[in-house]
Order: sequence, then C-alpha cells, then structure tokens
Amino acid sequence: MAYAIIDTNVYVDHWQGSIPDRVLADVRKQYVVRQSAVVLSELWRGARDRRAQRLVNELRNLATVVWEPGEADWWTAGELIRTTGDAQGWETTKRREFQNDALIAPTARRHGAVVITTNTAAFRLLATQIKLQFVAVGA
Repeated sequence: MAYAIIDTNVYVDHWQGSIPDRVLADVRKQYVVRQSAVVLSELWRGARDRRAQRLVNELRNLATVVWEPGEADWWTAGELIRTTGDAQGWETTKRREFQNDALIAPTARRHGAVVITTNTAAFRLLATQIKLQFVAVGA
C-alpha cells in the first residue's frame, strides 16, 4: 500500500466541517498515512482555542510515525522557493508562506508518498520542479 501525507489545509477544512469524514476515511483506505512534522507544527501554531488544541494533540498522540524534513529536504525547499518565487515574481512574504509546502514536498518525495491536499495550486507549482505526486480532495 502507498504512503500519504495529509496536508494541513485538509485537516483544518475537515475540522471546520467542509470536508466530510468519508473523505478522510477513503484516504485511509487507499494509503498508509504518515504525519509530517511540518503539518503538525502548522496545526499547533494555528490551534487558537481549546477544541483546536485538543484535536491537534490527539492527532500528534495517534501518530505512530512522524516524518521530518532532513537537511537535503531543507536544501531542496530553498531551491524550490527561490526558483518558483523568481518565476512567479513573488515578494518575500509570499516566499515565506510557500516554505512549509516546499518542505512537505521533498519529504513526501523522499518517502515515495503522495500529498493529500486542497492546495492544488501550490503543489502543482512544486510538481513542475520535482517529481511529486499529490491528490486533491474536497467535499
């Protein structure tokens, strides 16, 4: 069975009710889901109330395996941000916003994993530069 990383936006959309339980259940039937340290950090950073903090804590505690970007992934992310940002004419703020997606992509690639996301624009840009599989999900 193939591996997958579920992107931050999928969890947030699910918890806010715009992605139904069945979508994540289908993902878990098709893939072995591994947590990304980047995704967990993004979720924790955004957990502004007790409910959100509880959900992120539960997700982290349930994670049997957490994949972290390695040194080569950070290097690749820097290259992806620079080349994509230059091609798109992005200012510094947009490049910073792109960093976490640029870290998730090479980490997923290193493990042969698919990224499950609602942020198809970012991952489509990344897939033009590195071999990357992503699947768009929604309601």
